[in-house]
Amino acid sequence: MRIPLIDVQGFQNDTWYPELDTACREWGCFHIVGHGVAQEVLDALMLAMHRFFALPVAEKRAIERTDSNAWGFFDRELTKNRRDWKEIFDVGPVVHDGPMRGSTPQWPEDVADFQRAVESYYQAAEAVSAALLQGISHNLGMARSYLGERFGQPHSSFLRLNYYPLCGASQDHLGISHHTDAGAVTVLLTDAQPGLQFQHAGSWHTVQPVAGALTVNIGDIVQVWSNDRYAAPVHRVLASSTAVRYSAPFFYNPSYDTDYAPLDGVVNAEAPPRYRPINWGVFRAGRAAGDYADTGEEIQISHFRL
Repeated sequence: MRIPLIDVQGFQNDTWYPELDTACREWGCFHIVGHGVAQEVLDALMLAMHRFFALPVAEKRAIERTDSNAWGFFDRELTKNRRDWKEIFDVGPVVHDGPMRGSTPQWPEDVADFQRAVESYYQAAEAVSAALLQGISHNLGMARSYLGERFGQPHSSFLRLNYYPLCGASQDHLGISHHTDAGAVTVLLTDAQPGLQFQHAGSWHTVQPVAGALTVNIGDIVQVWSNDRYAAPVHRVLASSTAVRYSAPFFYNPSYDTDYAPLDGVVNAEAPPRYRPINWGVFRAGRAAGDYADTGEEIQISHFRL
């Protein structure tokens, strides 16, 4: 069983919205083609990832992220209080307010064209995410522009580069433990190596990469907006003893002062609100704290359920 594949070349046409609605309701994840991101941009980012993660550990840790700067390299992240089997590089805009205040991009000194490749893909993924949000807004009974207008500026989106090294055949490791994404939409570029799994109908399904496609999943914010019509999919990444893997998720997130709750377009007498309003800055701070250390139960939207 494969996740849906949607041709989104006609972002401005209504004809693709039913496919988007079905994919969000039944899977919460899907491949997209016709997204408009040039293959040269995708290839350049993949090459930049290979070059960066091949650096000596000391050079990568020279731009390590810290409690006061969320952008940079890290290799000790936790998911569900369990150590991930991966290295990452996170980058976003300079942050002046909110829980990530003071965060500033850090760039490696000796990786040719790294910053240019990362920034070009960031801008392309941002445009794809914004267009997807318009379709989701329309499908949830609101104007196409409604969610984007309330998304907030500056938004708190960021790009992550992932490297999953080899894992010993006798070791019990996951690249990333099961989780849902906290934000609105995640747009993922991946190499040809399978590893990502989504939970569907009680079983785990391995995603088979599609050449030239991007993989999308909705996050907790869309689940709240939709009043559970669209469920953020639980997913994980397998570690491999035979092949390394590279991927780049772009997390499309609102401004930190954004409050989100079920939309008027999905709430009625038969379907009352299932969540009280959630502040993104508070939620993001709680989730980020758990990435660094075992801080107890990870914050979830279920804590806000009515």
